[in-house]
This record gives sequence, C-alpha cells and structure tokens, in this order.
Amino acid sequence: MPHSQNAADDAAKPLTIVLVVDSVGNRGNGTSNSALQYARELENQGHCVRLVGVGAPDYPVEVHHLPFISWLAAKQQMQFAQPDDAVFRCAFEGADVVHVYMPFKFGRHALAVARSMGIPVTAGFHLQPENVTYSAGPLRYIPGIPSLIYYLFDFWLYGHIGHIHAPSEMITRQLRAHGYHARLHVISNGYSSRFHPAQKQSDNRHSKRDEDGFRIIASGRLTHEKDHETLIRAVALSRHASQIDLTICGTGPLQHRLRRLAKRLLLRPAHIGFRANEDMPNLLRQADLLVHPSIVDIESLSVLEGIASGLVPVIADSPLSAASQFALTDSSVFPSRNAKALARRIDWWIEHPQERAEWGPKYAQEAREKYALPQCVRQFVAMEREAIADARRQ
Repeated sequence: MPHSQNAADDAAKPLTIVLVVDSVGNRGNGTSNSALQYARELENQGHCVRLVGVGAPDYPVEVHHLPFISWLAAKQQMQFAQPDDAVFRCAFEGADVVHVYMPFKFGRHALAVARSMGIPVTAGFHLQPENVTYSAGPLRYIPGIPSLIYYLFDFWLYGHIGHIHAPSEMITRQLRAHGYHARLHVISNGYSSRFHPAQKQSDNRHSKRDEDGFRIIASGRLTHEKDHETLIRAVALSRHASQIDLTICGTGPLQHRLRRLAKRLLLRPAHIGFRANEDMPNLLRQADLLVHPSIVDIESLSVLEGIASGLVPVIADSPLSAASQFALTDSSVFPSRNAKALARRIDWWIEHPQERAEWGPKYAQEAREKYALPQCVRQFVAMEREAIADARRQ
C-alpha cells in the first residue's frame, strides 16, 4: 500500500485517548470542566476517551493528601490525585496517546508509566504559576517565585514532553520566555454549545425584574488574582449604582470578604457565591453586561462562555491575563485594578443600550467562528496525531 494511503488511513482512524486529570469529578474547577467538555466532544467525533483521576467514572483513584497544600488547593476547588500503577496500566492498555493536564506527582507518574508501555504522551499547560503565588499569601511578593515555578513545572513534566497544548498566545509567550522548548500548540479550551444567545421570541432578559435594573455578571474563583474587589468598588462608583444588580458566580477563600465589602458599599444586594455549571447558560442570557476584572488568566473560559451567550464584556487589561484577547472594541477593556476606569466603562455601556445591542451579536459571532468546541477539539486531535507520528519515527 502506498505511503500516502497509509497516512490517509491514520488520519481518519479514531483514536483512543487517555486524559489524566488530577480532579476529574469537580465541576467547580475550570480545568476539570474543560477536560470533561473535551472528553464529551472527542466521543462525539468518534474517538474513545478514558478519564483517569479523582472522581473519574471508569478509572478513579484516591486523593493524595498534602499537609496545608491540599487545604489551600481545596479552596480553589482542586484536589491532587494519588498515583496508582494498576489503574494507570489498565487505563493505558491499547491507548494511542496519553494526555496529562497537570505537572504534579500524578501527571509525572502517568508519564513514566506510559513511556514504559511505549505510549506517546502529550500535556496541557493549564495552571499559571501566578495562580499558585496568589493563593500562597505573602509568597507572591517574593521576586522570582513565578520564574522558579515555571522552571519546576518544566523540570517535573513539560521538559520531557514533545507537544504541549497552550490555550492562548499569551501563555505561549510566557512559556517561550521561560525556556520551554517543546512544540507549543495554541488551541482554545473552547465553549460548549449550551452557551448561546437567547432567542428573541423567548428572550426574558428584561422581564420578571425591575425595569430600571441593570444586571452585571462576573464569574471566576473568589481569589485575589480574580480581583472581584475592583468590580465591587467600580459598581459603587458608578453613576448608576442604584440600578445595578451584581452577581459574582464562584467560590473560594475570599467569599465572605467580598460579601462584606458588597454589603458595605453597594446600594443593591449583590449575589456572590457558587452557581452550578448547568445553571450558567440561562444566568448569562439574563444578564446585561459581563465584567471580568481578573489579573491572571491563561485564557478565561468564563469570558468565552459569556460572549458566546451574546453578552458584551468589559475585561481587565493585564500582562498576565489572556482574557483581553476577546475584546473587539476599546470600550470592552479597562486598565486592571482601576475601579474608576471600570466604573466609566460600565456607565458607558449602561448609557448606550443601542451599541450594547449591536455589539452583543458581534461577540457571539466571534465566539462561534473562532472558539466553538468542535473545531477546538479537532485541532487537539491533530496535535495528538502529530505526537503519535513523531513517536513512530523515533
């Protein structure tokens, strides 16, 4: 059979892909959500997916408890998994490729077992070192700590991997700047088709609520790097503070602090706390404006889901956040940590409903064209096939 025919057959063959995710079953964690979305879409496209991790349906493992560190991680809706050779070998048997999500003990051990079985391994970079430092209190003020963590991640896992999934150009630049030499594949985490604009005939965005109200929504972990405090202060500074209904969806160590601040500063009660992922599409469709004040973001699935739902965003412009890549107009960006500038942006969108009505569909179209989950997963599969082909040539 000609070589070109072999290549064509390989390109069409469904793959068996193992996704190694420390915390599979925790839907409050963005990485877990992304892995589960990819798993479902991979299966929709005809591939076989095996999930390995805490809470996995077929290949579950135990939690790996680390003093203090596990406590901190739990506040971010994250768990560490305990490596299990027997589970790994069972899950990896007959697989075409293993994809590792995190550079910790579980992922490193998965790499070693897969290599011993002759199975190619790829990895995804889903945790910024700055996420770690912001969660570690005073640690973030020590110069050079993020660079040290980049080095450790590379030493532990990524330096041993040939192909890495990077969700944005921003994190790709960071990886190159910190000496990562693997082939980097910029592929969005994508968004599910559950997130879409409301149909005009059933759009209840302005019904069942005070006609004078204006709904602002934000979503993300309630941590320092997500900077929801700036959003609360901006709402308090707005000329329309008496009209704004604020909802911040998420959980984390700052929940009580943010609630106290909102109660003290805002004229209307704010809704701050966990919302189930399945409730988010309808919640987004009922909002008027999405605000994302985060300082640190590898991509920001919450912004992607918001614009896919037809919301105009206002996004913090931060060198450590890729989220501002979604902005289509200067009116959708504000300097990070600047509550006065954010208040001006909020006021402009409140006072320009026609522009808001025009830009919402443009954002939704941008999401459909560039970030829809099926096309992101096809790019991911292309990366896996490239890694498999490289392994065969070695």
